[in-house]
Amino acid sequence: MAQDDNDGKDLTVADSSVADHHDEAHPGTAVVSRDAFTDPGLVPHRKRVTDLDPKKEKHAERTVYTLFYLSIVGSVWAIAAYMLFPIESNNVGDVRLNTLFIGIGLTLALLAIGFGAVHWGKALMVDDEGVDIRHLTRGSDETRAAAVEIFDVANKESGFGRRTLIRNSLIGALIVFPLPAVVLFRGLAPQDENPVELLSHTMWKKGTRLALDPSGVAIKATDVTLGSAFHVIPEDLNDLEHGKLEEKAKAAVLLMRLRPEDLNELPERADWSYDGIVAYSKICTHVGCPVALYEQQTHHLLCPCHQSQFDVSNHCEVIFGPAKRPLPQLPIAVDSEGYLIAQSDFLEPVGPSFWERS
Repeated sequence: MAQDDNDGKDLTVADSSVADHHDEAHPGTAVVSRDAFTDPGLVPHRKRVTDLDPKKEKHAERTVYTLFYLSIVGSVWAIAAYMLFPIESNNVGDVRLNTLFIGIGLTLALLAIGFGAVHWGKALMVDDEGVDIRHLTRGSDETRAAAVEIFDVANKESGFGRRTLIRNSLIGALIVFPLPAVVLFRGLAPQDENPVELLSHTMWKKGTRLALDPSGVAIKATDVTLGSAFHVIPEDLNDLEHGKLEEKAKAAVLLMRLRPEDLNELPERADWSYDGIVAYSKICTHVGCPVALYEQQTHHLLCPCHQSQFDVSNHCEVIFGPAKRPLPQLPIAVDSEGYLIAQSDFLEPVGPSFWERS
């Protein structure tokens, strides 16, 4: 026999070979305790109030399907709010109301489904604890038949087939819930115009002055210093009453000045710059994020969304990242007063490459 110095409990030798070399073996492997831990089994099941009182059970059932019906109401309200609070005016107040009421509807739709499902599981579904033995081999036909029986038992325990009001309200809520997203995404596209045609043209045209964003102050060539970068919009953009945000999203430009000898211009674009000043679309050709970071030492533009990089000194070719084509270049010149102007619109579609598909 051996004795534990810590608590004085008797310990028994695990193996005779170990006992012969008791002094050499590690004490953690040489002996095992006689009073080994025993499996206490499952805690006795305690019935819920809904198991004991039929009225409470009925009340819980009403609560669950009422939550599912509230989810349907929230989804319908989100669609109605999208129509009742339009944002075509580009007024900030209208945008806030639109966002607020659509958000309330979607929140109600999602939370009501979640709360209803949780309450259903906690108050109505069978909550007896059990042990499910896993088998490592593929089941036989009898095992597979037993699996079907398990699903049948689960259906009976959950009440999915028996509680028709809960089941139908849940199905209805799940069907209606995606509809606001369908309506909202459909509203992003023009109702009666060809989106490909709209995206192929911007506000830039011959003679349009380049202006600072957002002030709209026209830019002179002498204002653009070496190594600088300007966020640019058409000078007449702020005069628009409708569709200003949409037009700005297409026409936004980055203006930079390099040393003329650092520019490696394509022959057909030799006259698209002015004394080292170049203008490129600010909209990334990957998925349309704003390319807003300029590194003046390397002449690289970085899109912060997905890390696409463009080399300004080499007609904004892609040097890293998921973008597949260079940023479109805006041909520029200088007018008689020294202001930078556009020679024309972009000669290729701006933004993500998939917009080129027609």
